[in-house]
Amino acid sequence: MKAARILALIPARGGSKGIPGKNIKLLGGRPLIAYSIAAAKASSFIERTIVSTDDAEIARVATALGAEVPFRRPAELAGDSVTDLPVFQHALLTLATSDDYRPDIVVHLRPTSPLRPPGLVDGAIRTLLENPDADSVRSVAPPNQNPYKMWRTNEGRLEPLLPAGAPEPYNAPRQSLPETYWQTGQVDVMRAATINEKRSVSGDRILPYPAESAFAVDLDSLPQWALAEHLIQAHGSALVVPEDSPLALARRIRLVVSDFDGVLTDNRVWLSQDGRESVACSREDGLGISHLQAAGIPFAIISTEANPVVLERAKKLKVRCYQRVRRKREVLVRAAREEGVPLEEVAYIGNDVNDLEAFAAAGLAVAVADARPELLREAHLVLKRCGGRGAVREFCDLILAGQKKEDS
Repeated sequence: MKAARILALIPARGGSKGIPGKNIKLLGGRPLIAYSIAAAKASSFIERTIVSTDDAEIARVATALGAEVPFRRPAELAGDSVTDLPVFQHALLTLATSDDYRPDIVVHLRPTSPLRPPGLVDGAIRTLLENPDADSVRSVAPPNQNPYKMWRTNEGRLEPLLPAGAPEPYNAPRQSLPETYWQTGQVDVMRAATINEKRSVSGDRILPYPAESAFAVDLDSLPQWALAEHLIQAHGSALVVPEDSPLALARRIRLVVSDFDGVLTDNRVWLSQDGRESVACSREDGLGISHLQAAGIPFAIISTEANPVVLERAKKLKVRCYQRVRRKREVLVRAAREEGVPLEEVAYIGNDVNDLEAFAAAGLAVAVADARPELLREAHLVLKRCGGRGAVREFCDLILAGQKKEDS
């Protein structure tokens, strides 16, 4: 039997008003559209990934991320009120006439629903392939609120949104109500014939594919964007993310090296009258480092000063400590060599300009939230917490979450 030709189509217009430049705005350190392109690349069924856009910058970013942009979407198909159908009809017609390419199945990957667990896309495709009488498949999840408990107004009075066989369903226990689902937008799979012949992106027979409601976000506002950032930080190991995203890079880390002042401390120093220095360190940073080392990932400290307080903290944490360092890059390379770890698997955490040369050498350059602007610009990953206030723990947790995925 001839294998189905399967196309991923990612619509990404440039005129977003709720969040300007939304499709290429950074989410978790990478352009939003990168998540849909990564989901298509991770599929074992999809043979081509095409972005339909009217915007030159979106086209440039999408191409750099490995997608095809073989045509430009006309302006009349890029307005706020344009539905999916004409966009998909235009794409299929253009590919057929200009490229003689006619897919059997089209996979719709919305950039605005970027959080997809591994296997979600291929599972939906497989469902359509195994059901030849179905027109389409779409991802669905139980809603946060059952629509039988929803209302509409009529002349100022409340009326139930949906009719039901039982009296007063809005007062009934949730368990007694019919099961309902809402479409998550993470993936829709449809036959090309459904688009071309039935003039629909869903058709008459639509099959469900179950998705996790926790990851079903629709990015139309900044609060939703903040939620997506949180979910990526907290659960990114359970999601398909771009290969060059900070989270994906963190999964590969086998050695963490950190500056001391401003990273493991809040960059302040207490000086006694007899000249002794004291600093404040975070106990949760220490616990994060111990968890990291228990997982077999060593931690090392690099400091420009020869200060007893640095050495004492390193001894307590049971980590290597390199002091009186002028060239941090050279010591970073040395630390990696001593641990037998390639530089691309080394993370360096810094906060000030003297960390820039180490940033350039490390596989993952990490800045604490209150780092100097020069570092924030160069960092692969900017942590949410400040130096000495749990930033190192935040990064340790991120690495360990990734390691759990690798081990599963």
